[in-house]
Amino acid sequence: MCGIFAYLNYNVNKERRYILQVLFNGLRRLEYRGYDSAGIAIDSSSENPPSSSPSCPNNSVISPPPLVFRREGNIETLVKSVYQEVAETDLNLEESFSVHAGIAHTRWATHGEPAPRNSHPQSSDDGNEFLVVHNGVITNYEVLKETLVRHRFTFESETDTEVIPKLAKFVFDKANEEGDQTVTFCQVVLEVMRHLEGAYALIFKSRHYPNELIACKRGSPLLLGVKIVLTREQKAKAQGMLPEKCDKDDNREMNPDFRYWPHQGEELDPTKGQINQKELMEGDCNGSAFHDDKFLLKNGHPKELFLSSDANAVVEHTKRVLVIEDGEVVHLKDGEATILKFDNDKGKHGGSLSRPASVQRALSILEMEVEQINKGNYEHYMQKEIHEQPESLKTTMRGRLIRGGSCKAKTVLLGGLKDHLKTIRRSRRIVFIGCGTSYNAALAARPILEELSGIPVTMEIASDLLDRQGPIYREDTAVFVSQSGETADTLLALEYALDNGALCVGITNTVGSAIARHTHCGVHINAGCEIGVASTKAYTSQIVVMAMLALAIGGDTISNQARREAIIDGLFDLPNKVREVLKLDQEMKDLASLLIAEQSLLVFGRGYNYATSLEGALKVKEVALMHSEGILAGEMKHGPLALVDETLPIVVIATRDTCFSKQQSVIQQLHARKGRLIVVCSKGDAAAVSSGGSCRVIEVPQVEDCLQPVVNIIPLQLLAYHLTVLRGFNVDQPRNLAKSVTTQ
Repeated sequence: MCGIFAYLNYNVNKERRYILQVLFNGLRRLEYRGYDSAGIAIDSSSENPPSSSPSCPNNSVISPPPLVFRREGNIETLVKSVYQEVAETDLNLEESFSVHAGIAHTRWATHGEPAPRNSHPQSSDDGNEFLVVHNGVITNYEVLKETLVRHRFTFESETDTEVIPKLAKFVFDKANEEGDQTVTFCQVVLEVMRHLEGAYALIFKSRHYPNELIACKRGSPLLLGVKIVLTREQKAKAQGMLPEKCDKDDNREMNPDFRYWPHQGEELDPTKGQINQKELMEGDCNGSAFHDDKFLLKNGHPKELFLSSDANAVVEHTKRVLVIEDGEVVHLKDGEATILKFDNDKGKHGGSLSRPASVQRALSILEMEVEQINKGNYEHYMQKEIHEQPESLKTTMRGRLIRGGSCKAKTVLLGGLKDHLKTIRRSRRIVFIGCGTSYNAALAARPILEELSGIPVTMEIASDLLDRQGPIYREDTAVFVSQSGETADTLLALEYALDNGALCVGITNTVGSAIARHTHCGVHINAGCEIGVASTKAYTSQIVVMAMLALAIGGDTISNQARREAIIDGLFDLPNKVREVLKLDQEMKDLASLLIAEQSLLVFGRGYNYATSLEGALKVKEVALMHSEGILAGEMKHGPLALVDETLPIVVIATRDTCFSKQQSVIQQLHARKGRLIVVCSKGDAAAVSSGGSCRVIEVPQVEDCLQPVVNIIPLQLLAYHLTVLRGFNVDQPRNLAKSVTTQ
């Protein structure tokens, strides 16, 4: 969805040109979230000091109006227009700022069409006294808007966001009218938050509070990045040596090397946020003088601070981050980050705006490299992520599969679940809850979980569960599956399940996400950063994690031992099988060239591969913008058969499993009606599924039936990718879609 980004440099001289580049690059890193317009706000000048203005209450100090740039379209359109406007106004790009606060935003339209007036930052008035960038939806904006209109505020946009800066100005003006005491920026923002309903992540910038930023959130993701800038002398002092002995460059970031969540060996519970407190200075100059978070957040040393919806926009600057929790307000001022906990029940006290006490939070270290968010030698992120799957699956399984010795059984270790396995095994039922691709991954894993655990497993689409207020019991285990860990409907369903007393398990790709923090236990899929909107490697890693979940819950009963060991052997060999199926790339490209002009595609699957049919159809739908439908093959005669003719392309998934003979029957019936068939089958089965060469056959390696969906989806991912490229569409940012759906 929308992406928000901010950059504040404190006691670090940066030219306006550099500040613009940081903001633009931050937005580029957020492009994959989906957007239709973008904007930024920067300070107009460092040479004009703040002054008293007769137009402001009590002649309060106010800085020159910030510069706001907003454009419909992509980020490069914004960049071009900014530099064009700069040239026309003779704005000095070389002007240096020792302290500066800039904000930026990519908008995914929810209220009002894509247009500059609806883009962010949204402003309080013509003088830009308060500016806001926003990710989320304010559900009571119409009521707030009516109130503000009665107080003679005028609105220019159709957005729900515009009420926020105008409400901030109203609160500020009202507070200054009521008394001589100066109202603080935090007090203004906290009072605004008390009136807002819905989900949001917000960053405030104000002329009344120059060089300050305030960030707050409820529901939508937001994090703070901290980059300490040390001079050579400071580095030397930290290590008790002379400056000449520490000959690293000035203005380099302290780069501690400890893990937020281990990938190998004994795992940690992701909800407990355990951190190895080892610290290393960058390069060869080692030391631990700056291990205290208070040094990072509360000192006046030179630093650069970043606020972002996503770690992708921060990792190239720093790995030291604070994941902002719901209800927290982060105030950046004078090189310090103050964290307050918002309490909606605490309103005004004694006629003045209240300020809650500050709280202490620990910083985390991102386990991410810049290389992970670059395309490398690939043309598109989706292409890169499809071909990364052999390695991403290895990473998912690393440290979790135990082969055992001659006397020991093969087993699975999921550290994040080990303290809760007994409770899960006693569950009345297991409920998988997710949306889109994550739902499909859970559906693929349902049969093996039922088989090994003997526990009934039900499936719920998060939004539908909420709409129905479906029953969730204390005896249930609710498993929440989300790639981002921030999916709005899934988070609301999690809140609903927690309220009903269920044990809540999270499966996510994002350490520190809302699902990882708020579930009782969980498993991080370790698939690596996924930029393309259409999920590929996260889907296959989710299936593998849920297969391991089934093995862990199923225990080591003798009756299931042979089956369990066969699955574990299959998991070990799975990356090689995926590497083998990726060799079909050119074959799928050739097939895509034959389907380029088609308007519709049907995909039939059953058993484990019903989920494959849904996911394959979803991929084609998402990126190639072709109507496609995944259909349970057992339902073919109950309506879908009416669509079959010689022109409609139909994919049938018929790999070897207990449903193979039934799929053979489906193929025969479709062929009898002159269906245009494309059959995915196991190697060596071409003759069994295509008598007389009547259909196009795609042969894939055979693996254990519960792992077959991982292999079978690869050709359909490749087909969707090549179809999209050949049809000339944007494969990484498909029309109208966003990577992380953080609004309902």
